[in-house]
Amino acid sequence: MPFTKLRPLAPLGHNASAKPARMVALMFAAAILVGGLLLSSPLSSTNGEFTPLIDGIFTATSAVCVTGLTVLDTATDFTPFGQSVILLLIQVGGLGLMLVASLLSMLVMGRIGYLTRLSTQRESNAVSGSDVRSAAMVIIKVSLIIESIVAVLLGVRFWAGYGYDPLKALWHGAFHAVSSFNNAGFALYSTNLMDFVADPWLCLPISLAIILGGLGFPVLVQLRRHWNNSLKWSMNTRLVLLMTILLLVLGTVFITAMEWNNQETLGRLDPQERILAGFFQSVQTRTAGFNSIDIGAMHPASWLGMDVLMFIGGGPAGTAGGIKITTAAVLLFIIITELRGETAVNVLGKRLSRSVHRQAITVALMGVAAVFAGTMGLLLLTGYTLDRCLFEATSAFATVGLSTGITPDLPDAAKGILIALMYLGRVGVLSLGSALALRDRKALFELPKERPAIG
Repeated sequence: MPFTKLRPLAPLGHNASAKPARMVALMFAAAILVGGLLLSSPLSSTNGEFTPLIDGIFTATSAVCVTGLTVLDTATDFTPFGQSVILLLIQVGGLGLMLVASLLSMLVMGRIGYLTRLSTQRESNAVSGSDVRSAAMVIIKVSLIIESIVAVLLGVRFWAGYGYDPLKALWHGAFHAVSSFNNAGFALYSTNLMDFVADPWLCLPISLAIILGGLGFPVLVQLRRHWNNSLKWSMNTRLVLLMTILLLVLGTVFITAMEWNNQETLGRLDPQERILAGFFQSVQTRTAGFNSIDIGAMHPASWLGMDVLMFIGGGPAGTAGGIKITTAAVLLFIIITELRGETAVNVLGKRLSRSVHRQAITVALMGVAAVFAGTMGLLLLTGYTLDRCLFEATSAFATVGLSTGITPDLPDAAKGILIALMYLGRVGVLSLGSALALRDRKALFELPKERPAIG
């Protein structure tokens, strides 16, 4: 029997590392195109007519990229079929199309390549790249369990507290549970969740689902396995939990304090209701996109603070967007190290690899460039002020979905800018992060060192 000589694995170069990222981008684009066509059809429109394709594509992009920005009223402009399409796109986008593609390739070929497995690990939130199949089952199981529990809690509240019939209560509970866990922000009400601003039985379960989805599956799985032994938690888990608590508290204090006396937002509520609403909106800046108060009536200073929170986003390998809180934490520790005059960046008792420094800086600066370009485009195409355009661009890039109210009135070209920002924010950051992590090109020589003046 003849033997075939096995060729050694080549190092991961630029072209190899780009293939999984390209596959992710194509999968998301395909889902957006199909979803946009379905949402533009008369079956999805309550008036029985074709919806402008740009609006269908915008809604599909917002759903697949789990953003929540809308140019049409989800409650009144879409039929139950259209709402179901949106819900399906949210679920597909939340779980990750790369996961689906990898599972299909495993079924067809019986195995999965090393590069695809590593990229799937990032997008499908797997803890280990050794068995994507079992990791995928854990992801689906955890998602369905959390969504089901939240759907039951919300459904019971809609039924018992608001007199919905059981079927309607179940539908509203399920829709908002999936939308919240996947950090999508779509709601079945024209005013989003403003009618429930003082209802903790709705706001708190939705907030909990958003926080859990924003932690990321590596954190959820590790907490499930070692919830009572923090010594076994990884640096990623520690950073995500620490930054999540810190940002939630700071966000709640900031929003509540800034809007406390604003009669158009928190000022008309009782003190405990103001705190609840402030906390709820702080959670939304984690890239969820629901709103229980009028975002357009908030102080511009509040918008600016929320811009920062939205840009940071949630945990990696989860349903949140932004540059991710671990990226922000790494940048913070780099700054602290430089201010102290130290050489090695130490985080929670561990030393960071220098490649992580470069990756964090690259992702953050590329994100800043995308938001800057998007804001500039909106300013040129519309007559809105800088603060509103910056808020809208940041919300789109960070896949948040909060809006000052200008999105539905934007011209088609400006809608196209937000579509690009949503796509880049969900796919671009993921692809860039995956490509940087998979790239391993060793230089054969080094140039002599020299440093310019800084500052």
